[in-house]
Amino acid sequence: MATKRKTDAFFPVEENDQLIIRPLGAGQEVGRSCIMMEFKGKKIMLDCGIHPGLNGFASLPFLDLVEVEEVDLLLVSHFHLDHCGALPYFLEKTAFKGRCFMTHATKAIYRWLLSDYVKVSNIATEDMLYTEKDIENSMDKIETINFHQEKEVNGIKFWCYTAGHVLGAAMFMIEIAGVKVLYTGDFSRQEDRHLMAAEIPSVRPDVVIIESTYGTHIHEKREDREARFTGLVHDIVSRGGRCLIPVFALGRAQELLLILDEYWSNHPELHETPIYYASSLAKKCMSVYQTYINAMNDKIRRQITISNPFVFKHISNLKSMEHFEDIGPSVVLASPGMMQSGLSRELFESWCTDKRNGVIIAGYCVEGTLAKHVLSEPDEIVTMTGQKLPLKCSVDYISFSAHTDYQQTSEFLRALKPPHVVLVHGEQNEMSRLRAALIREYEDDENYQMLVNNPRNTVAVELHFRGEKMAKVVGVLASEKPEQNHKIAGILVKRNFNYHIMSPVDLPNYTDLAMSTVLQRLSIYYTGTLPLLRYYLSQLAQNLEEIPEKNVLKVFGCITLHVESSRVLVEWNSNPVTDMYADAVVTVILRAESDPMPHKNVPPALEVCDEHFKECLEKMLIDMFGVESIKDPSKSQNGVLSITVDSKMANIELATQKVTCDDRLLQQTLETAVSKLHQAITPINTKKAEATHS
Repeated sequence: MATKRKTDAFFPVEENDQLIIRPLGAGQEVGRSCIMMEFKGKKIMLDCGIHPGLNGFASLPFLDLVEVEEVDLLLVSHFHLDHCGALPYFLEKTAFKGRCFMTHATKAIYRWLLSDYVKVSNIATEDMLYTEKDIENSMDKIETINFHQEKEVNGIKFWCYTAGHVLGAAMFMIEIAGVKVLYTGDFSRQEDRHLMAAEIPSVRPDVVIIESTYGTHIHEKREDREARFTGLVHDIVSRGGRCLIPVFALGRAQELLLILDEYWSNHPELHETPIYYASSLAKKCMSVYQTYINAMNDKIRRQITISNPFVFKHISNLKSMEHFEDIGPSVVLASPGMMQSGLSRELFESWCTDKRNGVIIAGYCVEGTLAKHVLSEPDEIVTMTGQKLPLKCSVDYISFSAHTDYQQTSEFLRALKPPHVVLVHGEQNEMSRLRAALIREYEDDENYQMLVNNPRNTVAVELHFRGEKMAKVVGVLASEKPEQNHKIAGILVKRNFNYHIMSPVDLPNYTDLAMSTVLQRLSIYYTGTLPLLRYYLSQLAQNLEEIPEKNVLKVFGCITLHVESSRVLVEWNSNPVTDMYADAVVTVILRAESDPMPHKNVPPALEVCDEHFKECLEKMLIDMFGVESIKDPSKSQNGVLSITVDSKMANIELATQKVTCDDRLLQQTLETAVSKLHQAITPINTKKAEATHS
């Protein structure tokens, strides 16, 4: 049983309420996505990619800014190299000890995609970030997560949504101490031939870290885009040319293959023109896609009941150039998509000098890659061996890249209405234009304000979140019927940023903790008399219990003194409060031992006269609150004095000095006043007693 109840619980000092988001890659650039997030002492890394336009260590995110061993969690959004290409290095070559998660499909494809990257990379062995063995070993350190499945690591809750973009791509929602951050990775809100559109989370995030690849651009309509694409391919092969379509082994390639296979089926005149899927991973890729049909859209799932849409009628696999008879017109989809190396680079260098041939760039190109360079229509290109070749083939660009455009991004953010937006994964100019457009869109909205940041690499965005702390009362304490002004006494337990107050007996039921009691015993040399010790202790504590026949005194209700022939044995159950009381009692015992006062001169036990105390108390209260506060002092009965202040009534028991009152502030004021008065009267009575016995 649990209930929320207002308490006087002392909450421990929290870790910093500052949320820090720092891009180590993809800050005002596209490539090497890696975002560090820190909050409440927790550190989360979002993606760990490489820069496609750079090689070796230069392609890594700025990992030297991170204490790698302190990272609690690494979440990978999808299998593209600019999001996971540095993962084997990070998992195998650094001191990372946290946990790493991705979806099932992403893990399946990650293994083959990075293996292919190692094989086709045209860099020296000593510049390689990792080996095939490192990739294999890293697989054991990667855990999988289902869409919408909630997991928790060290107090960090997280779950993921479908992101569109590519098979298995995920948007991660991370929650720490009630603050929610959504990381979109790369996402698309448009359903295509095989993938679902990105979901809109049902939970509103406090911060959205969102891609800005296309800035303020608006995508061409899907039907128009497909028609233009198939028309260009048809024109190239009709003029007797070879059509090269650079693609990544997985992702947009499957979308284009579906389009081309359907187009070829509808155009018998093209049946003699072969289409090749030129990737060493072709078979493995297709087996993965056929395995994860359920992660695709309804159209594909319906079609699979009739025939497998990924078993193509007009497309053949091509493993390498050795298996390729380059005779007559053909269409070749070859990886990698940005033509840095591999089959796509070889075919381009072989075909670029013939004006009948054509290249269709069908996805986003990163600065520094050959694909980006040829879009600027240079007169010549430099081969991988350093030779210069004239560029005579046609070069066209049609965006099939499954990233959001401005309209999709804006509608997505409008649905979520996050207070804070952090832009990543976009070239500086595109990102700046998107930021300005979003701010402009909401500047006249009185009910909603969006704060947009576009940090560059290594620059932190600092946001502050401080929520009200609430403690749940659980177990035995929760079943008790609370009285007015009832204070709850229990143990405050913090677990993963949640607070609970419980009785010690409930600790095993709600936690892995148990409560033990430490009995302290201290033996002190004492040769004085019991009355002398009692006299000194009566000045320390108001309530002093005595069992004369056993020579036992009890002080503060928790410290027990056994007075023996030449010592005092002090016993108490240890805790911070009773330890303090025990220190005071020990000091009094040592003072009594050093006092040479004869037994006959020891004053009797001190008693404060109730009548005298009442007179002094009435006078003090009249001075404090006025004569009207005590309407008729003579009517005080049963040793209780009643007082009314601003229509608030309080009762004071003269014998015990206990104050009861419905108003908490008045009660505290009276308790302090009564305590101070008692302390003031006691020395006067003490002096009178000492004078009488001297």
